[in-house]
Amino acid sequence: MKKIVLLAIVFAFPLGAMAQKFAHMNSQEIIVSMPEYIKAEADLQALYKELQNEMLRTEDEFNKKYQEYQQQMDSLPKNILERRQKELDDMRTRQLQFQQEADRTMQKAQSDALAPITKKLDEAIQAIGRTDAYTYIFDLARTPIPYVGTDSVDITAKIKTQLGIK
Repeated sequence: MKKIVLLAIVFAFPLGAMAQKFAHMNSQEIIVSMPEYIKAEADLQALYKELQNEMLRTEDEFNKKYQEYQQQMDSLPKNILERRQKELDDMRTRQLQFQQEADRTMQKAQSDALAPITKKLDEAIQAIGRTDAYTYIFDLARTPIPYVGTDSVDITAKIKTQLGIK
């Protein structure tokens, strides 16, 4: 009889030791409510508007020069027309270069603004994971998960609390 009880304990112990706790959360829901994100979005919008205004200014300048060129096409000598055509080509090239640089600037600014936000979120997730002894915490916004069972705990609100967000 003792052998059967001992055998049952030996087999039951590993099953208890293998119990795992799962949690899930939605990082996108958390991030958009973080004050840092709201400020970063405002800063990015301001930068975008600044770059957009500069692009519009250069576009207007190009259009004005092009209209002048078209109006004077018949009255100017060929060498002056060629010089103005080259000037228009150069302006268009600079515009395209500026647009590409503006795109890179926006991408870098967005990456730089989001890096500390995601780092702060990840630290909060790890802290809750350690404190509550979760085996895995799945982020529904980053990883598509086709099914979340009832055993998985939604800790989105808990992470918001950890970050001081209401």
